[in-house]
Amino acid sequence: MFESLSDRLSGILDKLTRRGALSEADVSEALREVRRALIEADVALPVVKSFTDKVRSRAVGQEVLKSVTPGQQVVKIVHDQLVEMLGGAGEPIDLNAAAPFAIMMVGLQGSGKTTSTAKIALRLTKNERRKVLMASLDTRRPAAQEQLKVLGEQTGIDTLPIVAGQTPVQIASRAMTAARLGGYDIVMLDTAGRTHIDEPLMVEMAEIKAATNPHEILLVADSLTGQDAVNLATSFDERVGITGIVLTRMDGDGRGGAALSMRAVTGKPVKLVGTGEKADALEEFHPARIADRILGMGDIVSLVEKAARELDQEKAAKMAARMQKGNFDLEDLAEQLRQMEKLGGMSGIMGMMPGVGKIKKQLDAANIDDRVIKRQVAIIQSMTPQERRKPDILKASRKKRIATGSGVDVADVNKLLKMHRQMADMMKQMGKGKGLLGKMMGGMGLPGGGMPNIDPKELERMAQSGQLPGQLPGGLPGQMPGQMPGLPGGLGGLSGLGGLGGLGGPKLPGGLGGLPGLGRGKKK
Repeated sequence: MFESLSDRLSGILDKLTRRGALSEADVSEALREVRRALIEADVALPVVKSFTDKVRSRAVGQEVLKSVTPGQQVVKIVHDQLVEMLGGAGEPIDLNAAAPFAIMMVGLQGSGKTTSTAKIALRLTKNERRKVLMASLDTRRPAAQEQLKVLGEQTGIDTLPIVAGQTPVQIASRAMTAARLGGYDIVMLDTAGRTHIDEPLMVEMAEIKAATNPHEILLVADSLTGQDAVNLATSFDERVGITGIVLTRMDGDGRGGAALSMRAVTGKPVKLVGTGEKADALEEFHPARIADRILGMGDIVSLVEKAARELDQEKAAKMAARMQKGNFDLEDLAEQLRQMEKLGGMSGIMGMMPGVGKIKKQLDAANIDDRVIKRQVAIIQSMTPQERRKPDILKASRKKRIATGSGVDVADVNKLLKMHRQMADMMKQMGKGKGLLGKMMGGMGLPGGGMPNIDPKELERMAQSGQLPGQLPGGLPGQMPGQMPGLPGGLGGLSGLGGLGGLGGPKLPGGLGGLPGLGRGKKK
């Protein structure tokens, strides 16, 4: 969502950091560009004015203009003000209340209330170990109650049985009673919406609030609606009193201004963001991490959190032990490719890496295509168990059979085998502790590339205090760290992308290393 804004801001700030000394005129010119970029991104005008005024007052001081690295100091100031504009520290859903308590979902029709209700219920069940009951209070929209029931069946979350003819307030009261009798911790109340705000809707919301005394009232807003979402939040807050905001469709191509303005205009925190259609595509909103992404600084903390959540720790430990002995066959490679898919594919991982924004055009030119991972796994699955364990026995006739079985050319099979050989050699070096990557992993207690035992909260604390490698003063990542241990396929050696031996087709411009097999490839 923030792609165009990120490109604009990164370009403006890069010009500043390339200059040895800065004058007040330089800073003012850069801030005019920043102001224009924010307005184009649909950020509310009062928020833009406040933002640029605060940056200017801090950036034209003697300690910045006369410092050794004035450009980097200005980048830090812009970063800090972005974090402040987005709300400072992230605020998750507040669960400190006596059970059972209600979480009331409000918003306009079509904003994604029902799916967000199911996503939050699943999140609370899996991550917080809470027993959740969902209830649909939408008696107006056809099949609204059935939709929540189906989502409950798909996610394994209990839903309140549907009783025809009841009013929303009666359903809400019945849900609270059922929760007390059934030993539930939380009741998710999915209220009705309208195509626009009207008086009957607000009266209904107020009645439901009075009947259930919800601990949280979350406004679900579609981030693609831009400034209308901000006006909507203000209206609901004045009439019902919201405690937080859930932004949906953050994976869309909107301009991102609503997300940036929401906290500053309403004073209410954005608590969660929807990042896709799947039931688990919901993330906590971390202002500092969003600011990092907007300024092209990556999001290592979120990547480690995702890895810790998605990857099988037991499998990673077994693979780490095998790699330490220098063993890395095609079964191991297939497992690594599957793990990479779980983390969002090559593009998903790269998008969270610091400094990747700077080489975005080169990456686009390389035509990285994550569907190739599926093709590579298919090639390995077309082999016999013996061939996977001993790739050396693969001669011309076997390669032809495998290519036919997986629907690719023999050249694609050869590329995969070459990639495996390069990675196997790298694993042997890591196992022996040779090279920078091996030494670093040894220093972190990682036996050759397993999932790192890193606490994301500790990593975030290090990022804020400036203790991560390659950071600017004040905790900003200055350039891409040389290694990211524990990523699939030994992708730890991501220094400048040169360490990705064997994962692509066309050479990346600027000496960024080859990625054999991850290009567009031939379609069959």
